[in-house]
Amino acid sequence: MVSALNRFEDPKVFGKVAVVYGGHSSEREVSLWSGEAVLAALKAQGIDAHGIDTAEVELLSHLVAESFDRVFIVLHGRGGEDGVLQGALEYLNIPYTGSGVLASSVGMDKLKSKQIWQALGLPVLESYLLNSEEDVARLAPILRYPVAVKPAEEGSSIGVSRVESADDLLAAWKAAGGYNSPIFAENWIVGNGEYTCAILNGTALPIIRMETDLAFYDYEAKYLREDTRYFCPSGLSQADEMRFRKLCEEAFHALGADGWGRVDFVLDRDNNPWLLEINTVPGMTNHSLVPLAANRAGISFERLCWLILEGSL
Repeated sequence: MVSALNRFEDPKVFGKVAVVYGGHSSEREVSLWSGEAVLAALKAQGIDAHGIDTAEVELLSHLVAESFDRVFIVLHGRGGEDGVLQGALEYLNIPYTGSGVLASSVGMDKLKSKQIWQALGLPVLESYLLNSEEDVARLAPILRYPVAVKPAEEGSSIGVSRVESADDLLAAWKAAGGYNSPIFAENWIVGNGEYTCAILNGTALPIIRMETDLAFYDYEAKYLREDTRYFCPSGLSQADEMRFRKLCEEAFHALGADGWGRVDFVLDRDNNPWLLEINTVPGMTNHSLVPLAANRAGISFERLCWLILEGSL
């Protein structure tokens, strides 16, 4: 069980904190919402926190000029979640929250994550690379539908399509191609639901089950709809809850992830779990899943932000 107790009581221990959010990625809007929520939570606890939208300033020179002591990264997607920012901060010797360069880079790439998990014997679905229209034409007749078509390096379900037949595969591939990322297809599991497991300081929080009336749990269901349903407790048996939490911890550590994050998985009709992806800078909005799981574990949103920031110490 994750302790809700922080290691430090004095907010001055953090010094001057930059909450970095916004940016230019396709997840900019979500990042703005997350950053504003985190900034307010840190300020409410007396922390000297300052919000920085990286689309509005030259971030690295600003961090140095303003003598920031550490960075709370809430920059979702490429440029913030993929190791680029982490590497720059390490060069500047500025501590930051969350995973390091390698884990951030690998975690941003769903295909690379799945390859590592598969090599370690963790359960992943078979992936089919779609590099060209020729690949689409070759695979369309032999895939088992429905399938998911995904950009490998995007989050928040951006660019993802559920494809019901071979006739729709090319259109889905073209739709995913606007995100400058490798594209792949994988079988769509029709079974016992979609789940996520938040990780805090290396330990799994209570699992959440998600339900939506849409075709799948997409960007709209995650951030815009008010009728998306979240179940925490998840409805799993106690044995399965603990078994799947352990699996998600293993998946998290297998990629070298650190601090906090989220692992998504699905269950098939036989109750077998299949890992989908890891998020090393998950959403922190009022629709987000890490705060929901933390709350179930007795950790308020403000305390969650404090505990994440402690990881930079």
